[in-house]
Amino acid sequence: MSERASIFGADADFDVAGFAPQKPKETAAPEKIRKVSEGAQFRSREPEQKMPRREPRRYRTGRDAQFNIKADPKIVDAFYNISDTQDWVLGYTLERAVAALQKELAAEKGGAAGK
Repeated sequence: MSERASIFGADADFDVAGFAPQKPKETAAPEKIRKVSEGAQFRSREPEQKMPRREPRRYRTGRDAQFNIKADPKIVDAFYNISDTQDWVLGYTLERAVAALQKELAAEKGGAAGK
């Protein structure tokens, strides 16, 4: 059985001068790709409507629990609008909303008990 030749051996005569990097292959223009894709009824993964980015909010309030929910964009915008117009941090807006809902539910419960 023969051994594999060593590339580091003194008797190795290996010339790499003939090697060169491959030239990049030409790609089609993005407009042409889009036209062909639309002709083939390929559905794009890009969002149809880009949502505007909000300014980051950085406050030191002692609130350190994160609360992620999915909501209708109109509700999210209304929530941010309330916070912005009242100059409240988002955590305080949530606290006020929960307190108002608890008060409303207690009033409904009290009203139902009176019937």
